[in-house]
Amino acid sequence: MIKISPSVLTADFTSLGDAIKELDNAKTDMLHLDVMDGIFVPNISFGMPVVKSVRKITDTILDTHLMIDRPHRYIEAFAEAGSDIIGFHTEAGSDIGATLDLIHSCGKKTCLTIKPKTPAEDVFDYLEKCDMVLVMSVEPGFGGQKFMNEVLPKVTAIRERANALGMPLDIEIDGGINLETAPLAVKAGANVLVAGNVIFSAPDKGARLKELRECANN
Repeated sequence: MIKISPSVLTADFTSLGDAIKELDNAKTDMLHLDVMDGIFVPNISFGMPVVKSVRKITDTILDTHLMIDRPHRYIEAFAEAGSDIIGFHTEAGSDIGATLDLIHSCGKKTCLTIKPKTPAEDVFDYLEKCDMVLVMSVEPGFGGQKFMNEVLPKVTAIRERANALGMPLDIEIDGGINLETAPLAVKAGANVLVAGNVIFSAPDKGARLKELRECANN
């Protein structure tokens, strides 16, 4: 079963509540919240207050992607704000195993994330502590970038490793996902697709969500 996680980073924030309700009505699987600090990545997006506000208007799973320096410092705050899944980067300067344990201790699901140039092998030792692994298919920090096909073998390698361990691991891919690239990602082994522009630029976001899901499942 393919899951879609629309990224609100590309939404019009003046009507974010309406867009989320539209996606809820279309039965989105989750919502992807990109948190950027201007340090780990060059852009700044939003933090706990937006997560908390989104939590108030939806029961949908909140898939929070921390693109921040030393994320272990903020795990508890994002858990309290209402995140259901908390993801962080292997490259961000926190003790990986300890941070995964901290997320689980807050009663939340874990998502270990790697940039396009980071080897798939960097997550292998931590897979048994992961509920999900996110492979970035663009450089993190900005929306609307072109999909990088060269990351697909990493998705496959992580899926094969998880299968060898007998793990029903969710593998998420983020960046440049659209009606053309979604089937490629699924074929490589991804089952959670983060989609930004392709959904939020559509006049009918619910219809586009359905179209993307059907495209990915075929």
